[in-house]
Amino acid sequence: MQPDNTQEKRANRTLLLTMAVVVAAVLIIAVIGFIFMNRPDSYIEGQVEGTHIRISGKLPGRVAELYVQEGDTVKAGDTLVHIHSSIADAQLGQAEAMRTVAEAQNRKVDAGTRSQIINAAADLLRQAEAAETITRKTYERMERLFKEGVISEQKRDEAKAAYDAAVAAKDAAASQLSLAKAGAQQEDKLSAAAMVSAASSGVDQVQAVLEDSYLTAPFDGTIDQIYPETGELVSLGAPIMSLLRTDDRWVTFNVREELLNDMPMGHEMKVMIPALGKKEINVKIYYIRDMGSYATWRSTKSTGSYDSRTFQIKARPTEDVPGLRPGMSAVFEQ
Repeated sequence: MQPDNTQEKRANRTLLLTMAVVVAAVLIIAVIGFIFMNRPDSYIEGQVEGTHIRISGKLPGRVAELYVQEGDTVKAGDTLVHIHSSIADAQLGQAEAMRTVAEAQNRKVDAGTRSQIINAAADLLRQAEAAETITRKTYERMERLFKEGVISEQKRDEAKAAYDAAVAAKDAAASQLSLAKAGAQQEDKLSAAAMVSAASSGVDQVQAVLEDSYLTAPFDGTIDQIYPETGELVSLGAPIMSLLRTDDRWVTFNVREELLNDMPMGHEMKVMIPALGKKEINVKIYYIRDMGSYATWRSTKSTGSYDSRTFQIKARPTEDVPGLRPGMSAVFEQ
């Protein structure tokens, strides 16, 4: 029995020794790996953004025609859409009719009194002059006869009154002829001219609204999205499409405040764009802003840590990057 116990003890020692060797090897490998293994890189991921504007007009109406499609590249001044409004067309017709009436009235005032009225006034003046001549001669005869004692003083006075009335009638007829030749008063002329100006302003106003029925691109860009279809009604100020500016791109990162010391305003850094074959581009920080209390990282320990606020950082590429589009990821390695 003794030899069997000895062999069993030897086997146990061998097993223990083997396990000790394995454990020691594992520990050595772990230590070596911990010492020589590279620490994982720390990355901050952001996003490429760009300027979008919504194209909208001052004219409610129906989308008559779309001259572009989503994804089209346009230049500043290119016509994008035509909005038709029957109400605006009717208002233009009404305004033009009012202008025509005002211009006709102004021409009438400027032309003065009609020739028939002037001729009639001239005839009345001639009649008054003839009457004045006859009554004057009659009065002169009566005056001589009165001095000779042939007629009474009453007859002489009656002739004098007739003569005075004829003179007054002649003066009145002369005034009427003068007014007829002078035409309208200056105030009437100014009023008529003002009516023409007001009517013309009404036409210009409606035409300005109708000019907005053709919406154009304010800058070079790409049509990002079109909202209504051809034939649909759009209200005043409703967006028709969105335009993405071609020459305005930037990268946005959200970082904890302890990283701001390494990312000051005006700092240039390299970011990697995975969508462009992991291309690295240089960007320059131009915007740093606190994102508010809702973006604060809260400590989970009562001691040994502190709350950290989040800041938004924006950086523009220092040179043109073909193919860079809003929505692409941007990665910054600390």
